[in-house]
Amino acid sequence: MPKHSVITSFLSKTKDRFHEYNEEKSLEEKFIMISQLEGIDAAEVVFPYEVNSVDELNQLKSRYNIGVSAVNVNVKAEPEFRNGGLTSSVERVRKRAVQFIRDAKDFAHQVEVDKVTCCPLGDGYEFSFQTDYIRSWQYLVETFGEAGSYRPEITLFIEYKPKETRGKCFLDTAAKTLCLIKETGLPGLGITLDIGHSIYANENPAEALSLIHHSKVPYYIHANDNDGTWDWDYMVGSKHFLLLVEFIYYLQKFNYTDYITADASPTRFEIKSFFEANARWIDKIWELLQGIDRKALDELIHGDNFMATWQYIEKTIFRL
Repeated sequence: MPKHSVITSFLSKTKDRFHEYNEEKSLEEKFIMISQLEGIDAAEVVFPYEVNSVDELNQLKSRYNIGVSAVNVNVKAEPEFRNGGLTSSVERVRKRAVQFIRDAKDFAHQVEVDKVTCCPLGDGYEFSFQTDYIRSWQYLVETFGEAGSYRPEITLFIEYKPKETRGKCFLDTAAKTLCLIKETGLPGLGITLDIGHSIYANENPAEALSLIHHSKVPYYIHANDNDGTWDWDYMVGSKHFLLLVEFIYYLQKFNYTDYITADASPTRFEIKSFFEANARWIDKIWELLQGIDRKALDELIHGDNFMATWQYIEKTIFRL
C-alpha cells in the first residue's frame, strides 16, 4: 500500500476571495491532528512561513511519530516576488528566490528530509506583449539550475500548474517542465505531479506520469481533484474516478514507493473525515488493482479492441 502524507497548511485556517474556513492551528496542533488521522503518518511542511525552526520540527516528529514527506518552499508570498521571483527582471530578486530554495534545502538536510518541492506560481504573465518569453525561459533555466545544483542529494521537485497566481504560469505542463529539467542537464531536479493540476492543464494524469517516468526524471505525487476549470483541491477521485484508477494503475506499474501527499482543501467539510477519505479512496483503488489480472489488461491495452477493454473495466473496476 502507498504511504500517505498531508500538506500541513490545509489543516488550519484557509481562505478564498469570499470566506475563511476552519480555525488557526499551531504547528504542534497540526501534528497532533495528523497523529489522529487514519492512514496518514507524514506531513509536507511549508518553509519558511510555517516551519523555520529545526529543533521544533525534529521534536514534533519524534513526539508524535510523524514523518516529513517533503519541505515545500514558498517563492511567491514575498512582496518582491509578486511579479515573479525566479523570472524577475531584477537580478537581486532572482537571487533572493534562489536563496529561498537553497535555505529550504539546508532546512531539509537538517531535519533529514530527502526532497524539497517548489511551485513557482508567481512566475508567469497575463497579456500579449507583457513578457519576453525567451528571456523568461532562460531565467528559469538559470535559477532552477542554480537551486538544483546546490545540495543535489536533496532533489528539488518542480510543481507545474496552468495558472494562479498568474493568468498563465510559465511552467504549466509536464512536458514543458521536462524540457526545463532536460535543458539544465542536472540530476538533482524532479517533478511534483499534482493530479488536479494535470487535469486542470487538460492533461491525462496517467499519460503525464508515463512521460515523466519514461524520461527518467524523479517524481513525487500530490493528490486532489477538480472539475477541470479551476484548481478546487477537492478530494481525490471525487470528480474523475476512472482517471484516478488509471493513474494508480501506472503508479503500480512503475513501482512507485514514495509518498502520495494530499494537496487538498477541506474548506467547508470536516477536516479529519476529508483527509481520511482522500487516503482511504487511494488505498481501496490500490488494493482493487492489486487483485486484477494485470497481464490480461495489459494485453487488452496493447490491442486495438477498446470495447473489449471497456467490458473488462466494467467487470473488474466498476463490478457491473
